[in-house]
Amino acid sequence: MQNVVMTSGLCKAYGSRTAVQGLDLCVPYGSVYGFIGPNGAGKTTTMKLLLGLIHPTSGSIRLLDEELTPQSRLKILSRTGSLIESPSYYAHLTAAENLQLVAGLKGAEAKDVVRVLDIVRLTPDARRKVGQFSLGMRQRLGIAMALLGWPTLLILDEPTNGLDPAGIQEMRALLAEMPRRCGATVLISSHLLSELEQIVDHVGILNKGRLLYQGPLAGLQQHSRGDVALRLLHPALAAPVLKSAGLAGLAREERGEVVLPPLKEAFLADLVGSLAAAGAGVVGVSCRSRSLEEIFLSLTKADGETGVV
Repeated sequence: MQNVVMTSGLCKAYGSRTAVQGLDLCVPYGSVYGFIGPNGAGKTTTMKLLLGLIHPTSGSIRLLDEELTPQSRLKILSRTGSLIESPSYYAHLTAAENLQLVAGLKGAEAKDVVRVLDIVRLTPDARRKVGQFSLGMRQRLGIAMALLGWPTLLILDEPTNGLDPAGIQEMRALLAEMPRRCGATVLISSHLLSELEQIVDHVGILNKGRLLYQGPLAGLQQHSRGDVALRLLHPALAAPVLKSAGLAGLAREERGEVVLPPLKEAFLADLVGSLAAAGAGVVGVSCRSRSLEEIFLSLTKADGETGVV
């Protein structure tokens, strides 16, 4: 099984409004896949489609090497854990009692409660009533519920939503180790791009129901290199060189540096050599890397352009 999740032409419409259109998701086995998009992009709708909570208008869904149908849904979901929007729990019961109830519903062994409490670091609080828990603790309890029964696929919708910085850091560390510790492929949605960048290895960028990019995070970052900054002793001597290279109208000065758009390595090497020969005095060359947030904003900008830049 190379891909845990595959969809083909997946669409969901509510009357005249299309929430998801032509979605071709591909989530590799053993990955932490970040599903990224602004509020209203269609992330939660897609996750509900994957779980069979709503029915697609058109297209197909394949999970864990099986087509998702009304007949196969229960079998597939028995190998899937999920947390959509916010966890459900009984506030007057303890964490362990809540998990025991869910374990019974999922047909999981009672001893599995001990395992998942340890994974989400709630063992010391197992006998506390959930009504006394912080938001971060309740989110971890929700993930513990999703982990009952050793799921192969874990679907988490905005698990860091509403958490403080310490809670986000704790959740980040927890999710990053899921494939190794639990053997679960993780599909996680969020709009906190800086946090996802630190834990995901694959990414899908969604906007207005359409998938703008999908693939390895490293590939996206490499493909979307940032500007080149040159530190020169004599910037005035660089002008003729930049003009002959066709860069005169593209260069700009920022904080004492000459900034150029992304350049191919061979072209940049020749340019630096020409600048040195002209006496411009090249003392520093830096290629600025764009963060996932910068890439995301360029992909989802208001004019609707969707090409990776």
